[in-house]
Amino acid sequence: MARIFNFSAGPSTLPLPVLEQVRDEMVDYHGSGMSLIESSHRGPEYSEVHEQAGKLMHELLGLGDEYKVMFIQGGATMQFSMIAHNLLSGGRKADYTLTGTWSKKAIADAKLVGNVNLVFDGTEDKFMSLPAAADIKASEGAEWLHLTSNETIGGVQWQEWPDVDVPIVCDMSSDFLSRKLPVEKFGMIYAGAQKNLGPAGMAIAIMRDDLLEKCNRELTAYLRYDIHADKDSLYNTPPVFPIYVSKLVLEYLKANGGLDWANELADKRSGLIYGMMDQHPEFYRCPVADHCRSKMNIVWRLPTEDLEKQFIAEAKAAGMSGLKGHRSVGGCRASVYNAMPVEGAEALAGFMDEFAKKHG
Repeated sequence: MARIFNFSAGPSTLPLPVLEQVRDEMVDYHGSGMSLIESSHRGPEYSEVHEQAGKLMHELLGLGDEYKVMFIQGGATMQFSMIAHNLLSGGRKADYTLTGTWSKKAIADAKLVGNVNLVFDGTEDKFMSLPAAADIKASEGAEWLHLTSNETIGGVQWQEWPDVDVPIVCDMSSDFLSRKLPVEKFGMIYAGAQKNLGPAGMAIAIMRDDLLEKCNRELTAYLRYDIHADKDSLYNTPPVFPIYVSKLVLEYLKANGGLDWANELADKRSGLIYGMMDQHPEFYRCPVADHCRSKMNIVWRLPTEDLEKQFIAEAKAAGMSGLKGHRSVGGCRASVYNAMPVEGAEALAGFMDEFAKKHG
């Protein structure tokens, strides 16, 4: 079997050593005579996995005991609704930044529940830029500020964090665990697992105690963060397989150097691809402002749509998949998450160079 370079935005590539370990442990997990996904979530085999996944998350992110890590079914889109119902009900107010497709969805859900104030709206610029972090200020009466750290579709990423006097609630789905964070700024971090952590079907929700105390207690049980936190994500049967794979990914990340290593590779991968665009500025055009170009989701256009189609087809034939831009914006997109080897970015940059010389 020859593995290709998978540049899909998600579900996305996972570390090969993790996939190989999953394969080897799938039928008989650690001599138990059955797969882990057949085991009781209250049994010793899974309990160890569950506990270690939470500990590794605390360790890698540098979280104190005041932060609770929750593994919740439903992905990040479910979190848009849960956050609103837990933290905006009863007439409360929050600030949001509108920076692209995913923040727009989060805002739409929040507006159905509470008072939303936009402190930034990138609509006029077609979401191709972000303000300076220092220009973001909390409005009077807002209890928290919502950010989308990286817009998967548009390719913009916050490179610095606003310094506000309210907690930041941040959707980090597409750049989670790719860099160190000033965790004290964040009251909540959440992310869909299927980009930088594990299989689809689960979200990570990390919430500080001061926000947990403010959560709405009049919701049905599964929507309540306080219940998930109190029960250590074991209120019901958890998403066992995604948590198991995530634990292996966290171990892999730690063994290779943690978030410093992840950030170093993110710089290398993105630098190779953006650097190739700079070499062929008349052929490849990145529409995103330089100061907020994503290191995870790199977008670009070619001179014509026909050339874009040809580029994507020939790249796929050369072993590089998932380079078609999102249907809402077109063009090309390379998602280079933590598990993408630098060799994948080198292969893509080399292909871009050859394609531009041939067709430019």
